[in-house]
Amino acid sequence: MRSLGFVAGVVLIAGCANQEPKDVLQNSAAEAPALKYPAVPRGEQVDTYHGTAVADPYRWLEELDAQPTRDWIAAQNALTDGFLAKLPVREKLKARMTELWNFDSYGVPFKEGGRYFFTQRVGLQNQPVLYWAPALDQTPKVLFDPNTLAADGTEAVSQYSVSRDGRHLAYAVQSGGSDWQTWRVRNVDSASDLGDAVQWSKFSGASWAADGSGFYYSAYDPPAEGQDKLKASNENQKVYFHRLNTAQTADVLFYARPDQPQWGFRATVSDDGGYLILNVSQGTDERNRLFYKELSKVGSGALALIPDLIAAFTYVGNEGRTFWFLSDWNAPRYQLIAIDLDRPEPEHWRVLVPEGQSTLQSVNVINDQFHAIYLTQARSEIRRFSLDGTPLASVVLSGLGTVAGLTGHRSDKESFYSLVSYTAPASIYRYLPEPNQSQLYRLPQTPFQSDFYVTEQVRYRSKDGTMIPMFITHHRDMQKNGANPTLLYGYGGFNISILPTYSPAVATWLDMGGVYAVANLRGGGEFGREWHEAGMKLKKQNVFDDFAAAAEYLIAERISSPKHIAITGRSNGGLLAAAVAMQRPELFAASVPAVGVLDMLRFREFTIGRAWESDYGSVQNADEFKVLYGYSPLHNIRAAVDYPPMLVLTADHDDRVFPAHSFKFTAEMQHSYRGSHPQLIRIESRGGHGAGKPTAMLIEENADWMAFVAYFTGLEKP
Repeated sequence: MRSLGFVAGVVLIAGCANQEPKDVLQNSAAEAPALKYPAVPRGEQVDTYHGTAVADPYRWLEELDAQPTRDWIAAQNALTDGFLAKLPVREKLKARMTELWNFDSYGVPFKEGGRYFFTQRVGLQNQPVLYWAPALDQTPKVLFDPNTLAADGTEAVSQYSVSRDGRHLAYAVQSGGSDWQTWRVRNVDSASDLGDAVQWSKFSGASWAADGSGFYYSAYDPPAEGQDKLKASNENQKVYFHRLNTAQTADVLFYARPDQPQWGFRATVSDDGGYLILNVSQGTDERNRLFYKELSKVGSGALALIPDLIAAFTYVGNEGRTFWFLSDWNAPRYQLIAIDLDRPEPEHWRVLVPEGQSTLQSVNVINDQFHAIYLTQARSEIRRFSLDGTPLASVVLSGLGTVAGLTGHRSDKESFYSLVSYTAPASIYRYLPEPNQSQLYRLPQTPFQSDFYVTEQVRYRSKDGTMIPMFITHHRDMQKNGANPTLLYGYGGFNISILPTYSPAVATWLDMGGVYAVANLRGGGEFGREWHEAGMKLKKQNVFDDFAAAAEYLIAERISSPKHIAITGRSNGGLLAAAVAMQRPELFAASVPAVGVLDMLRFREFTIGRAWESDYGSVQNADEFKVLYGYSPLHNIRAAVDYPPMLVLTADHDDRVFPAHSFKFTAEMQHSYRGSHPQLIRIESRGGHGAGKPTAMLIEENADWMAFVAYFTGLEKP
């Protein structure tokens, strides 16, 4: 799956189901300093879609490295930096945020070859360090420290995989936030690299052969001469096998489909080492195909197990030729099924763990038992089952929150998981299947006083009557007076569940008196396939209505008011924050669309954007074009509407959501908008979509945008 997880016309056409925005914004919480936007030339580009002519006067901003674009970036950053520097609360926010970020955090340990591996970030380190230890009670050794790669922390390890014998580490390095990654191999005992280097990999892990001779990975052909590697469309992914101590040119091509350029592949070696399972994705469609190969049969090709897009299937494990899959086949909230390779037809499939009221999120086989993580009202539960599907005693958690980890091999007698909430960073637990016991292994110590705060889960009614859950976190002594500065966050897409997690930036907001609300919108995965499908393609407006209704609930309950509510979201959530601010501007004091998909007519033209058509729809289809054009932020800017203050966030190395989305939207807002509220953009250099961003950069970015919304919502006003 390729997700957004981490998605200049001025005429609003018919077909958008939102309410008409009011012409006068009534919620200005602060008068901003007057701004003079840089003069920006407008081009003559016009495109025609299904008979509709659409102007695109800032098409030239799609050329990232052209001098006019670089000059525009410099001018915009100078304007924004000058504005933010005058905000009285910024330095206080940055100082407190730095204090709250300064604690030791831990990744979930895992075990390979009798050795333990885990990550730890000490204090304000830019990147977490990977360690290993022969036993839990022995002093861990540094295996790889990404902080040595670049002084500014912009080189990061995006993924890593340890061979079954625990002797070798394959790790992928990403530079400047780009999704492109280079795989290298390190000897665990000596903590030194071999000569291996595998380039042009993206959206790929590394799955080791059982004998440790090498690993399978996915990659694209190198960009053609003169082609922009951060812009060009990514097509024709291939699967290779890399043998240790050989050049990439010697890698064996395992699978490719030039007749299906939009297919993506992820290879997994089965736990018993006998099979290679090939997950075949098509865009961001949750449904997938499955192929497999018996690795003992030299020269045989991959065989189709699931040849068509009928449902989602995730490999869990196998007993010989019987394979176990997590699937939403005939089960929108997912179930666990068994498929016999000798009788692979659907009529022979067996349901081991049937669908229930909760959403089955993941399953792992540990100690010859299925360990399943469920979502119940967007909160984690762990349930256990025997291999025939018989329910066993559940795993008791120490509190409400989000579970991650609980991975391992079928023969493992232990595993590890993390538990995190909005008010406490992830604690790490060692889990023993027998006697079904969790032991606290790592407890982070942070200066944030979590006991002072509480998280409530409420349900509110959206425009069409659908009940939507929302988490609201605030100080225990909060008064419902309608004057609490509130940050409302959402995503609503790509079957991605937005679950409780800890953020030092959010902790800073809470610490300074703010309220933090997270709405679990349709389009996400919190309640299975039907919840997702209710917020995609022709039904995307439901997501925007859900988000606006969240603000209306906060107002009706006197938690906040339009003068004190700011909205934000990232990627697909950036689209959300922009679209809803434009549809319902009277509800908000500020909006921060981050790395957002803001040009809904051209997202398919850049990098992996075409893959998102499975969720958004395509401009090539007349009915879907009408809906896309009806809510596309770039194409619905109206001079007569007084939009709330906006600070658009992007990065010049974002090759997931091409930064020209944000560039063009900001340029059009500054040209067309006639109100007094600032319309600004912050463009990070050497930054990408978000993954691998160093701590120092995170603190600066969060302090900037949070100071912006603090100023306009009245948080800590002088």
